[in-house]
Amino acid sequence: MTTDAPGRRTTLEDVASAVGVSKATVSKALNGRDDISPDTRERVLAAVAALEYRPTTLVAPNVARRALAIVFDVPASPYILGVLQGALAEATDSDVDLLARLAPERTSRAHRAVAREWIADQRASGVVGIIGLTLSEPDGLIDAASDANLPFIIVDPVDTRHRRMVSVGSSNWSGARTAAEHLIALGHQRIAWIGGPEASDAARDRRLGYQAALDSAGLPVDPDLIRSGPFAVATGAERAREMLTSAQRPTAIMAADDEIAVGVLATAHSLGIRVPEELSVTGFDDTPQAAWTTPPLTTVYQHLEGMGAMAVQTILLMAEGRSPTSSHVELATSLTVRGSTSAAPSDA
Repeated sequence: MTTDAPGRRTTLEDVASAVGVSKATVSKALNGRDDISPDTRERVLAAVAALEYRPTTLVAPNVARRALAIVFDVPASPYILGVLQGALAEATDSDVDLLARLAPERTSRAHRAVAREWIADQRASGVVGIIGLTLSEPDGLIDAASDANLPFIIVDPVDTRHRRMVSVGSSNWSGARTAAEHLIALGHQRIAWIGGPEASDAARDRRLGYQAALDSAGLPVDPDLIRSGPFAVATGAERAREMLTSAQRPTAIMAADDEIAVGVLATAHSLGIRVPEELSVTGFDDTPQAAWTTPPLTTVYQHLEGMGAMAVQTILLMAEGRSPTSSHVELATSLTVRGSTSAAPSDA
């Protein structure tokens, strides 16, 4: 497939005509919308590649006010809301607009044309930098942003192999190690771990911190006491049930985030296991819900609002053409001790 006139730039109309669909359908395919069929999306993307279509909006518009885009997969979590609050406050102080964006569908965001069109849309909105918030499989978007000379930063990277990526996070390894050392000091020896997705850098570092504390104390790392899954209440509930109904159940469970810990507490309650008398539980994040669980949750505090603010500060620095002092900015963590942890049961 080629356009009629030599040197003529391929337009959206050309792609729509070649496929036999409307321009709106082509736009939906390029933006990763899920309200068109997979077959239509593939035909559109094939035509885009064959016709060498390039978005016409890659040139930055002449706008008087700058904007940042913050993009994520699912906004409904206390963690996301905490980081967003910090980013919004910093953006307001810096006199820039913060535009919340949902990423293109995971199945299509790796397509070069989809990523380019999405990035072009951000440029057309006056965006001078993009913050990915625990965004999975972001490499296609990062590459497209790099091609468009648009700075991109990730908070708590997931599923990425991008070597030039700039990221913001917390001291996940040392935070988890501190929580494990707290349980060891209370006499616990069978300490279980319920982690987040294997693709999450933060989840991996927290598990390694847990293992490092056990190694340092001379305690074996029992593979039967290590589970993983999404950062979700259901993960904690299901994985805790597997371990708490076994013959050799743990006396303590460490969760990779507060949502998982809430699920652990719910399962313990449903099984009639008293917390903390028979089971100690820790979380990670210190989201507002941690203080309102029953009992209140011992958890690792990370400055979620500070992470959002730091991401905005860093991306604005990059938008001015300056390089951050480090490709990874890491904020300190601390342990908040509440009522969900106590000495190991005497009969353990």
